[in-house]
Amino acid sequence: MQGGPLRCVLWDVKDTLLKVRGSVGVQYSKEAERWGLSLHPAEVNAAFRETHRCYSNRYPNYGVSQGLTGQDWWMGVVRHTLSQCGVNDPALLNTMATNLCQNFCNAENWEVFPDTKTALERCSSLGLKLGVVSNFDKRLEAILRSCGLLSYFSFLVTSEEAGVAKPSPAIFHQALQKCGTPADRVAHIGDHYVYDYLASRSVGIHGFLLDRDNSHKGDVPQEHRIVSLEALPSHLQEHIV
Repeated sequence: MQGGPLRCVLWDVKDTLLKVRGSVGVQYSKEAERWGLSLHPAEVNAAFRETHRCYSNRYPNYGVSQGLTGQDWWMGVVRHTLSQCGVNDPALLNTMATNLCQNFCNAENWEVFPDTKTALERCSSLGLKLGVVSNFDKRLEAILRSCGLLSYFSFLVTSEEAGVAKPSPAIFHQALQKCGTPADRVAHIGDHYVYDYLASRSVGIHGFLLDRDNSHKGDVPQEHRIVSLEALPSHLQEHIV
């Protein structure tokens, strides 16, 4: 690692610090049960994946550049997913979508990885400033607060609020401004090879790939790849003076 001593660590959130509890299909099916409907989680998951892909292509980054908000975008995704699974009443679709969008602000729908809090605490104790760079909507602050993680971070940069998403260098440049330090004194950790690892390194940040399933053993240098967040503090400590 070249450059001055490390001063700041940027973190991805989804599938790095936490993940959806169960699955989207399970969560949507639970909501349907409240209304006397029986949905199959596997069918909901398939409909959600296809709908999410279509919306992401048609309205990238929550449609911010097209005048949408994250709330608009997610309401559309949820309504369309449920309609694909046979829920047809417009009022019920709106009610269920509103409930689900609110539900995903709560800790009950998220599972914090067992290694998350220890890694955040250890990095903080090293004197490092911690921040978030995430392709997420404005609900992220409420989610992190609900999960007991918000207090670890000095700032959050979400793609909805930034108006640009990873892997664009622009979202990392916004984060670097909040770090207040040059890129070569900043590290980033995330689970996505392109959006996190390659994108952060493209702007001079020291990117590390969180490879929980060991799927990138061959294409990422060993010193840039960790299989658990437990390993991150020791990787960073040797670069703090």
